[in-house]
Amino acid sequence: MTTASGSALPAIVLVHGGFVDGSGWEDVYGILKKDGYEVSVVQNSTVSLSEDVMATRRVIAAQSGPVILVGHSYGGVVVTEAGNHPKVASLVYIAAFAPDKGESVAALIKDPPPGAPVPPILPPRDGFLLLDRDRFAASFAADLATDKAEFMANAQVPWGLKALEGTISEAAWRTKPSWYLVATEDRMIPPSAQRRMAERAGSTVVEIEGSHAVYVSKPKPVAALIEKAAKAVDVTVRGAS
Repeated sequence: MTTASGSALPAIVLVHGGFVDGSGWEDVYGILKKDGYEVSVVQNSTVSLSEDVMATRRVIAAQSGPVILVGHSYGGVVVTEAGNHPKVASLVYIAAFAPDKGESVAALIKDPPPGAPVPPILPPRDGFLLLDRDRFAASFAADLATDKAEFMANAQVPWGLKALEGTISEAAWRTKPSWYLVATEDRMIPPSAQRRMAERAGSTVVEIEGSHAVYVSKPKPVAALIEKAAKAVDVTVRGAS
């Protein structure tokens, strides 16, 4: 796909987080496709970070040109590592973890700020985690319709401890531009923690009133931020031509 000026639009690759699959990106996907972008949704198993990075890199490698790599929640860890792929032009974090070299989700959540909400994660079973279904909506999806939040709670994908504990070898945000959407009503990753990670990464930041499921509840501003990242790449390509 190209713009009216003949310059190619970057492809967009969307990466989901823990406890969910890629279907939550559907509305964001639809907006981006309508605006002319080639969009791929990675379906990670969330069993281990290494497996998820490999799955994401396969999707990146299949694209014909530069890629905007987008991650939500734990998906931010995946894109931080997979984003070192040479085809990745920039990263977009949506209420996501943005770890540095040697960090994992487990390390980032070990010392929550005073007064921060505690996600209702149940004790691990067979090496996997789930959220308490009765408390899922309040913590993960407070701004979704009741039936939608209930469906997500009952359709959870078990999140592997190996994914939670997987560490970053090199943080792609150290060498590539990044954008960050802070969900101000997030009760899974505290907004203050999101802001700190975004500042450390040097990300361009926007803040949206939304829950942790902001990519589902507010697809228009989420898509708009992704397109800003994509247009920044497009400007660079045109300027060099």
